[in-house]
Amino acid sequence: MKYLLLIVGVLLVYWIVRANLRRRRDRIEAAKQDKVLTDDMVRCADCGVHLPRAESLTVRGRFYCCAEHQRRHDPGA
Repeated sequence: MKYLLLIVGVLLVYWIVRANLRRRRDRIEAAKQDKVLTDDMVRCADCGVHLPRAESLTVRGRFYCCAEHQRRHDPGA
């Protein structure tokens, strides 16, 4: 009887720990998705296309979608 209670207790602790780890992993994945979804959008100074700030080229406070537009719009940079 003692062994049965011990096994049930160990299984209960295992189940609780596993559920907490799963919830933590789900929260981390949700936070990653939120970060991706909430990236700031900027507008290219040359063509006006909107793109995520992380993918843009920034020169003198202006955003560009590609190096060609940056050279065409601001050749001195």
